[in-house]
Amino acid sequence: MSRTHLLRAIGLISGSLALIAALLIAGLSPNRAKADKPAQQTEAYCLGCHNKPDLSLTLPNGESISLYISPAMLSSSVHSPAGIECEACHTDIKTYPHPAINFQTKRELSRSYYQACQKCHPANYEKTLDSMHAQAAKAGNQNAPICTDCHGAHDVKPPAQPRSQISTTCGRCHDQIFQQYQTSIHGGALIQENNPDVPVCTDCHGVHNIQDARTALFRVKSPDLCASCHANKDLMAKYGLDADVYNLYNLSWHGVDLSVYKAKWPTAWHTSAVCTDCHGVHNMLKTTDPASSVNPTNLLSTCRKCHPTAGPNWTGAWIGHNRIDIRRTPFLFYTQAFYSSFTPFVLWLSIIYVGLQIIRASVERIRSSLP
Repeated sequence: MSRTHLLRAIGLISGSLALIAALLIAGLSPNRAKADKPAQQTEAYCLGCHNKPDLSLTLPNGESISLYISPAMLSSSVHSPAGIECEACHTDIKTYPHPAINFQTKRELSRSYYQACQKCHPANYEKTLDSMHAQAAKAGNQNAPICTDCHGAHDVKPPAQPRSQISTTCGRCHDQIFQQYQTSIHGGALIQENNPDVPVCTDCHGVHNIQDARTALFRVKSPDLCASCHANKDLMAKYGLDADVYNLYNLSWHGVDLSVYKAKWPTAWHTSAVCTDCHGVHNMLKTTDPASSVNPTNLLSTCRKCHPTAGPNWTGAWIGHNRIDIRRTPFLFYTQAFYSSFTPFVLWLSIIYVGLQIIRASVERIRSSLP
């Protein structure tokens, strides 16, 4: 091989190695993983028509549907930035012109399209099938909430941003309850102060598997539901509240009676008081609030809902969810202190007496057996 051919071969090999190295570096580069996502051609194609504010459709029943989709709204949703395009939900629309709309009403159209949610969210969709909303729909209520009623359609946002939006969304259908809730100790702190620690609707009723709160099973579980916050020592200490209320309730007649039903007859209705019977359901207020059902001035009336013959001294004999304290109930404190000391003393004295009697009887038996 001549010198010229040798140099050409070396140059060819060097160039190939350099190309391979460049490709490997490009493939392994961290910036490669951060490359821009491919343009969403379908979305851009659809917005070519649907970005017109006056675009609409009239259904057979005369209802008019706006077909305008705000590009800004779409880009701020959780779906579009993730690369989820129009045809992911509108599976029956492939190109233009679109197939004919066979739905008679706007609600029929909405209830048909929300089924697409289960493709990506099968677990949550399955939970909704056992919820109160699904049961209402099966009973013929076509206005029962579906996914898009709560989460939106083209403007789906992350849940709980802001947290108050959860209860506000529920209030669109449950307006009367929402009015009570927003003036309660929980709702007021959430809506007026944006307090993240207070419960919203879904904390008590569930998110997708919303159950009937009027059943006996929900009733017997309700103290445990309240305890999820009110037995949390760190959370209660933050607000200067007692975290022992749940344990003290369980030691009371109400709590003991409830535990029996919970263990043996969880689906049987009973009248033992649970938290909401005294404090209210959605309208709970501070005990110091004059309008509170457990304010000292209203407490007797609250007790008489279950104990109609309760006398004026009824509430004075009840310590509530408070531990016996020398400042709050001095007579009970000293009575408890006396029996807490006297009872063990009597028991130990009895044990010693019985022990001495056993020893005496044994000694006498041994003596009588000696010659």
